[in-house]
Amino acid sequence: MTLQEYDYARESPSKLAASCLLLALTMKNLGGWTPTLEYYSGYSAQDLHPLVKRLNFLLTYQPRDKLNAVRSKYSHRVFFEVAKVTPMDMLKLEETLTGS
Repeated sequence: MTLQEYDYARESPSKLAASCLLLALTMKNLGGWTPTLEYYSGYSAQDLHPLVKRLNFLLTYQPRDKLNAVRSKYSHRVFFEVAKVTPMDMLKLEETLTGS
C-alpha cells in the first residue's frame, strides 16, 4: 500500500520493511522486536515506532474510492486475506510499542 503513497517514498526500503514487520508482529500479538531482529535489520524498536504508527494510520484511514487493485489482490484467500485484517487502535498500538 505504501507504493501508492508519495509520503513513503522518502523512507528507506529496509526501514519500511522492518516497520511493516514490527506492525504485523504487534497486530497479531506475536511478540515484539527481538535482539535478533534488531541485529539483522540494523534498527532498534524505538527507531521504528514513528513509522509503525504512520503505517497503522494508513491502514486505518485508507481511501476506499481509488487504487483498489492492491486491496483487491490481497483480499483473496491465496494471500491469506491480509487486506481484511483490522488495523490496531492507535492508543492500544502506542501502549504496546512503549510497553505501558
